[in-house]
Amino acid sequence: MRVEHQIRAFEQIFKSYDGALPLHRFLFVYFKQNKQMGSSDRRWASRYIYSFFRLGKALIKEDKVLRLAIADFLCNHTTSLVIEAHLPELNQHIALPVSEKLALIQSRYPAFDLSDVFSFHESLSESIDKQEFFQSFFTQPDLFIRVNTGQQEKVAEILDKEGVVAEKIGDNTIAVANGTKLDQILAEQRNYQVQDLSSQQTGRFFQPQPWDKWWDCCAASGGKSLLLHDLEPKVELLVSDVRENSLNNLDERFREAGLKKYQKKVLDLLQNNEQDLHHYEFDGIILDAPCSGSGTWGRTPEMLYYFESHKISYFSKLQQNIATNVVKYLKEGKPLIYITCSVFKEENEEVIAYLVEHLPLKLEQMELIKGYNHKADTMFVARLVKTN
Repeated sequence: MRVEHQIRAFEQIFKSYDGALPLHRFLFVYFKQNKQMGSSDRRWASRYIYSFFRLGKALIKEDKVLRLAIADFLCNHTTSLVIEAHLPELNQHIALPVSEKLALIQSRYPAFDLSDVFSFHESLSESIDKQEFFQSFFTQPDLFIRVNTGQQEKVAEILDKEGVVAEKIGDNTIAVANGTKLDQILAEQRNYQVQDLSSQQTGRFFQPQPWDKWWDCCAASGGKSLLLHDLEPKVELLVSDVRENSLNNLDERFREAGLKKYQKKVLDLLQNNEQDLHHYEFDGIILDAPCSGSGTWGRTPEMLYYFESHKISYFSKLQQNIATNVVKYLKEGKPLIYITCSVFKEENEEVIAYLVEHLPLKLEQMELIKGYNHKADTMFVARLVKTN
């Protein structure tokens, strides 16, 4: 039977995957190695494995295929062979909102506890609405782009002509369905950047001035630097990262965006970098810190299953140490912008409390940017100013 074929493909993928690689990378390699799988097989296998991980550890004692059927029912608005075979009584309810489908599951399976979807709930920042946050994992986040000022209508028209449903947010943001092939549809455009909605909102904390010297010290692919540059094109910019390949990718992204004047350095911020930075003093530092990424697990739901709670403390110590090493290069009265894509208080509010207590910093403002109600990531940002 075809449903048994689909379940077997799902089980083989689940057995082969250990969480070491991001799931999308693993699937790319897996499908390349298993070329006998047709496009339909790949599509259903991807849907099933992603749905399965969105259930986190809920109903963990139940049969794996039943858990798959429940997860697939909760995550999708179109039915599947797995739902039809293992939850036939719920098939007619597939188009209901997630909240109503959750109620149906809870009535049929009393052991179902929504908090088990995100089993690290005791570590959450206190401002998180837990029920809404847990429920958000059954909805795929959107893909967001930040368009240059005055270009929103033009980009929206191109998307519309290609049949892409697009939502305009504010004056500079457009949301489309995740998986939209923007690189093909907008191949001729250089007036946008792919950047999550919450990530864009961190820019409200930057407040750069012309000719300021800023350091994006964990720059990765340069998204925050590009946001900073759009806010104030006359900023003098240094970007650094411990990974040279990230800076190489950044070069290409900056070139396409027209950002030409910047310095870059490969730096390990846990080491003494005085030899490279002894003559630098900055008017602003962006510390987009290495973190658990827990605010982005709606995009990487495999982490709900494989993440280990001891890593929260590891990242918290890492963040404290990096901040301690970079703040010495910040001018008095100037801001350190601390950012994570985490929902854990130990990486967010507790790190800020540590920095204020142990470093010459005072807190101006901080915010947990709640993306879970907007099909976006959840991020934390704080603006701290150096004191004498």
